[in-house]
Amino acid sequence: MTRARTIAAALAVALLAATAGGCTVGDDGDDGAGGNPTTVQKTTRVEVVRDAPGVSAAFDPEAIFARVGPGVVTVFSEFSGESGDEGVGSGFVVSAQGEIVTNAHVVTEGQGKKLTRADDVYVQFADGNQVPAEIVGTDPNADIALLRVQRGGLTLRVVPLGWSSSVRVGKPVAAIGSPYGEPQSLSTGIISGVDRTIDSLTGFTISGAIQTDAAINRGNSGGPLVDGRGRVVGVNSQIRSTSGGGEGVGYAVPVDMVRRSVTALRRDGEVRYSYLGVETASVYPQLGRRFGLGTTSGAWVQKLAKDGPAQDAGLRAGDDRETFQAAPYRVGGDVIVAVGGQPVRDSDELGQTLQRFPPGRTVPVVVVRDGKRTTISVKLGERPAETS
Repeated sequence: MTRARTIAAALAVALLAATAGGCTVGDDGDDGAGGNPTTVQKTTRVEVVRDAPGVSAAFDPEAIFARVGPGVVTVFSEFSGESGDEGVGSGFVVSAQGEIVTNAHVVTEGQGKKLTRADDVYVQFADGNQVPAEIVGTDPNADIALLRVQRGGLTLRVVPLGWSSSVRVGKPVAAIGSPYGEPQSLSTGIISGVDRTIDSLTGFTISGAIQTDAAINRGNSGGPLVDGRGRVVGVNSQIRSTSGGGEGVGYAVPVDMVRRSVTALRRDGEVRYSYLGVETASVYPQLGRRFGLGTTSGAWVQKLAKDGPAQDAGLRAGDDRETFQAAPYRVGGDVIVAVGGQPVRDSDELGQTLQRFPPGRTVPVVVVRDGKRTTISVKLGERPAETS
């Protein structure tokens, strides 16, 4: 689902991957042991961050960094072709099997159908070890990638994932990563906002994003945003800036979406998203009353994708154009108020609700049409690689 934007932002939203600059990465694909022919027995040490009993309620950045920092890594990517770029971002260990989460844009170039993966990816750990990494899969719709390294000889500090339900405006958080290639950097702040909408790598939007004033900059991409107990609540992804640097408005992909992506990438190497094929505008009380929509909340259908699931099922889009409170609307379309038994209060919630259902599932969609509620069965499609 895409959403009609009614207010044009003067600020640029930037992905946080950075060019590698003077950072040097290995070019031989080994683990840095050189040409020594001696066979070495490699062992892996796995450390799992757990909530300690009796943890103080006070926010302690030093303790958070001691617990989480060893599990945060720097990710280097090399691209061939016309660009020949090198990139640097961040990531963190999520399993004893050597799995690492980062942003998809750290290890890819381009967008939509033109998205291509890096030729080589290297991961540098906090203890100085630097090894090649395999891209298990990428989820451009959530801007999440899953990497895997050969774990022999490494110490893996597994960083636990939290839950989006624990995220509240005003709660303190810490961001750990490699801004401008400076590894193991810590910054702190608070949750400034929730349920934000940011852009993905496909033209579709990421709903439920977290806004924070913790200082994040280019190179922080893919690093964890953690709460006071050292649990990941988001993956740092974008900044809103007029200068290109961090200005206290950063965004993180919510952890529930991260968990969904990682589970699917681990299992299938890809993530499939359901597709309704609508462009909507969020309904609020004054808007609903002005146009006699018969509801004061919901997702007002503005456009239908040609031959998309919604159009095929008989949903209606707006036609006549009118302006209200400086925003343009297409008047006359259905207002979606529930999908699959789940209420839909606005456009963002429609996107989040659709994620609960796999492509191919037939779901009841409740709409308000001409002031009356009606239920339409829709067979969901699969989201295309990019918006049309």
